[in-house]
Amino acid sequence: MEEKKFDFNSLIGFVLLGAIMIWWMYTNQPTPEELAAEKAKTEQVQEEVKTSNTTTLIDTAAVITQATDSLSFEKAKGELGAFAYSASLPSASKNETILENDLLRLVISNQGGQIKEALIKKYVTHDSLPLYIVKDNNASFNINFGTSDNRTLNTKDLFFEPTLTKDGENNVLSMKLKVADDKFLEYRYELKPDEYMIDFIIRSQGLSSALNSSQQLVLDWNLKAFKNEKSIRYENQQTELYYEKEDEKIDYLSVGKEDDAEESDVNWVAFKQHFFSSILISDQGFEKASLTSKSLVENEDIDTTFTKQFNLKAPIALEGGELNQKMNWYIGPNDYKILKGYDRNIKEVVNLGWGIFGFINRYVFIPVFNFLQGFIGNYGLIIILLTIVVRIIMSPLVYKSYLSSAKMKVLRPEMDEINTRLPGKENAMKRQQETMAVQSKAGVSPLSGCIPALLQMPVFFALFRFFPSNIDLRQKGFLWAEDLSAYDSVFKLPFKIPMYGDHISLFPILASVAIFFYMRMSQSQQMNMQPQQEGMPDMQKMMKMMMYLSPVMMLIFFNMYASSLSLYYFVSNLLTVGIMLVIKNYIIDEDKIHAQIQENKKKPKKESKFRQKLNDAMKQAQEQQAKQQKKK
Repeated sequence: MEEKKFDFNSLIGFVLLGAIMIWWMYTNQPTPEELAAEKAKTEQVQEEVKTSNTTTLIDTAAVITQATDSLSFEKAKGELGAFAYSASLPSASKNETILENDLLRLVISNQGGQIKEALIKKYVTHDSLPLYIVKDNNASFNINFGTSDNRTLNTKDLFFEPTLTKDGENNVLSMKLKVADDKFLEYRYELKPDEYMIDFIIRSQGLSSALNSSQQLVLDWNLKAFKNEKSIRYENQQTELYYEKEDEKIDYLSVGKEDDAEESDVNWVAFKQHFFSSILISDQGFEKASLTSKSLVENEDIDTTFTKQFNLKAPIALEGGELNQKMNWYIGPNDYKILKGYDRNIKEVVNLGWGIFGFINRYVFIPVFNFLQGFIGNYGLIIILLTIVVRIIMSPLVYKSYLSSAKMKVLRPEMDEINTRLPGKENAMKRQQETMAVQSKAGVSPLSGCIPALLQMPVFFALFRFFPSNIDLRQKGFLWAEDLSAYDSVFKLPFKIPMYGDHISLFPILASVAIFFYMRMSQSQQMNMQPQQEGMPDMQKMMKMMMYLSPVMMLIFFNMYASSLSLYYFVSNLLTVGIMLVIKNYIIDEDKIHAQIQENKKKPKKESKFRQKLNDAMKQAQEQQAKQQKKK
C-alpha cells in the first residue's frame, strides 16, 4: 500500500480559507448601534408578551399578503386564524373596485375594504388639478377587533372580497371579509345618481363564534386634509373638526395647533375643510367618541401639502355577537343648498355665524344672493348689487344717525354756554345735569346717534361669515381678482411681512381708503355735536386715532382674506359716504331743525321713568359732592 505523504500545498489552502472566513466574520459583525437597536427590539417584544398575557398581538400590516399557495396560506392561517380565509380567495388578487356617479369617483381597496381614492369630479384645486379628498394613503378607515382565539386584528390590513351590483339606478358595492363562505364582516357602499351622500353599512353574519365579545371593537377613522385653496394659512383657519351631539348641539375643535375631546352620544363627525367635507353619520350614534384635530402647518413655505390631521376613535357595540351599524358618508362640497337637503343637520358645517348673525345669513343674505344668482352670471356684480340692497335697507338708520348728529350740532352753542358758566371739576355733576335737561327739552338724545350704528353691527359680522363660506364664489373672477373666495394679489413681494404676507391685494387697499373717508366724515359730524367737557375723556382724540387705525387694521388683516369680503366693504363704505353727502346737502336743513327744537322746548314734555331716576341719582350725587366740599 502506498504511504500517504503530507501535502504542504493543501495546508496553505486551508489556512488561507480560514483567514478569509475570519476576515469576513469580522467585517460583517453588527455595529454597536445595530446591537443596541436589536436589544431594544427584543425588550419591546418581551414587554408586549408580558402585557398581552393570553392575547396575541399581531402586526397584520407586516404579515398579510395574498395566500397564493398552500404554504403561504398555512402561514397566514397561523398568524390570523379563521380570518386568513379571505386571503386565499381568487378575488383577493384584484386590488380595487371603482364606484362612481356624475359627481363622485370612489376607488375601494380590497385590502381593508376602505376608500382608497375619493375624487370630487366637478371641482378642481386652485391650480386646476383634480380635487381629491382621499388619495395617496392620506386617509384610513379601520376596525380594531379581537378574535375568539385571542388575536387582535385590524380590518385595514385584511383582504375583503368585492361584489359590485345594481339596485335600480344605484351602484352597490359589497366588501366582505370572510371567515367562511357564509360567515363574514361586510362593508356595504351604495351610491345614488347625482348624490354626494353614500349609504354605508357595517354588518357581520355568523361571526359571533369568531369574535371576542369581551374585547371592545374600535372604529378608527383618520384623514390628512389636502391643501386645495390659494392660501394655506387662510384655508387652515377654515379647516375644522365639527360634530353633533345627541341633543343636536353642534360643536367643533379649536383651530389652534392641536385640540382633542372626549364626547358621548355623538351623531356625526365632520372632517371639514374650507370648501369640502367628509362627514360620517351614524344612525345609532357613537356612544363615546375620541376626537383629535392637529395642524400640520408649522411653516407655510415648507408645509404646503396638508392643512390638518383629523382622527375619530369610537367603540362600536355588538348586538347578539354581531355587528349592525347603519351609517351615511357625505364626501362633497360645503354647499349650504345641498347640505340643507339632508335631514341630519349637517348644513351646520357651513359656518354662517352664531345667533343673530347666522339668522341674518340664513333668512336674508342667502335668499337674496340666490335670487340675484338666478339671473346674473357675474358674481362680482352680484356682490355689488347685494351691497346696494343692504345699503338701501340700512339707509334709514344712516339717516337717523345723521339727523341726531345735526340736532346735537344745533344745540352746541347752548352746551358751550353751560360749560362756560359751570367750569371746574366741582361743577361736573351739575354741568352734566343741565346738559341733559337741555337735550331733554329739545327732544334730543345722544344715544339716538349710537343706536342706529349698533343696529348695523349684526349685518357687518353676518357678512364677515357669509362671503368666506360661500362656495359659489370659489374660483369666480371679477376684474383683476381671479378668485373671489381668495385674496386678489396684484403684486408679489420679494419678502414676507409679518401678519401681512408676501403679496399686495388691491381690494383691501380700496376698502381701507373708503373706510378712512367714511370715518373722517363721521368724525367731522361728531366733533360738531357736543363740546369737550372738563373731566371727561377726550373723545375727539380717540376718534381721530380710530380714523387712522381702522384702515390700517383692515389693510393688514384683509390682505389674506377673501377678495369678495373686501369688495363688499369697499362698495359699502363708498355708498355710505355718498348717502351721507346726499343727506347732508339735500335732505337735512339745520335751520328747520333749529326751529323744530325751539318748538319742542315750548311744549311741556313728560319725562320717562328712566330719565327721572337718572336725574334723581345725579341730584343725590351732586348733594353729596357739595357736602364733601363744605367739610374740606
